[in-house]
Amino acid sequence: MVTQFGIKFAVHLITNHFGNLVAKVCENLFSHGSLTLDQLVRYSELTKDQVKNSLLVLVQHNCCQAFISAPEDDDDDADRLRVRTQYLVLFDNIIHRLRFPKFLETVSRKLDEECVELLDGLLRDGRLTLKQMVDRASQGKENAVDTKVVREILSKLLTARLVERCPAPEPVVSTSFKETTTRKRGAKSAKIFEAPETLEQRVLEAAVPGNAIRFSFTADMRSNVDGETNSDDDQITSVEQNDAKEEEILWRANFEEFIRHIRHKALIENIRTQHDDGTATVLSAVLEATKTVEKKVKMENSVPLSLDTITAEVMKTDTGRTMTIDRIRASLSQLGCSQRMIVDDAYSIDLKKIIERAQNEEVESIVLKRYGRDAYRMFRLLSKDCCFHDTDQIAASTLVEKKEAPKLLYRLWKDNYLYMEKVIATGVKQTTILMWKVNKPLVWEHVLDEMYHAALNLSLRMAFEQEKDEELLNVPKDKLKEPGPLQKKYKRLLNVWLLLGSSLMKLDEALMLFHDF
Repeated sequence: MVTQFGIKFAVHLITNHFGNLVAKVCENLFSHGSLTLDQLVRYSELTKDQVKNSLLVLVQHNCCQAFISAPEDDDDDADRLRVRTQYLVLFDNIIHRLRFPKFLETVSRKLDEECVELLDGLLRDGRLTLKQMVDRASQGKENAVDTKVVREILSKLLTARLVERCPAPEPVVSTSFKETTTRKRGAKSAKIFEAPETLEQRVLEAAVPGNAIRFSFTADMRSNVDGETNSDDDQITSVEQNDAKEEEILWRANFEEFIRHIRHKALIENIRTQHDDGTATVLSAVLEATKTVEKKVKMENSVPLSLDTITAEVMKTDTGRTMTIDRIRASLSQLGCSQRMIVDDAYSIDLKKIIERAQNEEVESIVLKRYGRDAYRMFRLLSKDCCFHDTDQIAASTLVEKKEAPKLLYRLWKDNYLYMEKVIATGVKQTTILMWKVNKPLVWEHVLDEMYHAALNLSLRMAFEQEKDEELLNVPKDKLKEPGPLQKKYKRLLNVWLLLGSSLMKLDEALMLFHDF
């Protein structure tokens, strides 16, 4: 779900990080979709070298993916021979640049400071080889850091799946979309249309290597299938060649795994607020035990686990060791593991329901702050019922005055928080009845766009404050410590940055709730 202000915010982030030329190329990719190099030159009105360099920057920082369009059956010989390399901008990866502090905090909590330093280099430079990591770690030190030391640190991150091999530079992808339908047996059965796979999903699926290679250090995955015994000299040569290949492999941060960690943390904290520490501990244990087998980030239900497996995982924590099996069963029941969710004595938790509840609470809090308590009660009623109600029904159910109810409902409708339909009632006298409903997909998209708009405004304000007091950044620190108007001005700037920065980070948590979770 990429909204209008989402694109503007992404372009703004690219402008802040890489300048106007790269941002112009990025904006054209957002406006026109995937483009070839010549098309980008024509649309952006930049030189070929400027566009090339901008694309290299975007690819280096994982904000763009190149791919080759596969020839179609009806293409003539000329079409088959022409260059088909196109470039696709990756919206999610651009927005993830806002979350780098969260990613570093995750590694600091789960691993150690050495891993944090290595990841910091990957986040700053986009993608690095082992040799480049060693060179970076050796900067400012008398003795160069040993390659084995950096390799061990990288191995920790690979084991945790927080770092991965870079995807294929130019995978071959078919850009034609064929309608896929399935038909049930029976003459009167209707076709079932599946949601079409997007071009971005196809490209990323084709580019990302399999897990056996994606998180592996070994450069040469092949084995001696004939079972022949190699000589010692051949083995030494093979090891040296393999080490040389390893140093050339490009690595990058695995954004998908970081978002999974942040999603799990949000789920656990939401349950802790909703219930108690015990229930949160059970959920945490289930997510920890199944994280490596989750096929995607937005899992609707947790991977099924037996009660014995859940109990064993819960007992690994201090809080879990105080819990009995009956208490664990009660916590699973609180997490929505009803009898229908239990298959072959395996428990599965409805994660989608937890996320939806958090989304409902977020939107309801926005309505409460913006429109007041009466509007909040009416919106909540419509949001829970998910069906049409007329004005009088809403006013009676929420104890809002009949004169005020239409005004508040109209305000919510005007700001795209409600859907309205007019129904003509015929009788002795023809009357028009207004019916109201919360259309959640549309409202959620509107709320997400408003959040991107707010994030853009906060980011622009931060840039304005920095530009306004730019001379303070060039003043020696000793002078800023001296009491006086200069120190006062500097403290004000720091307070403004802290307030705007913390507001942006808090807003980003809401953005992830609606877009990434």
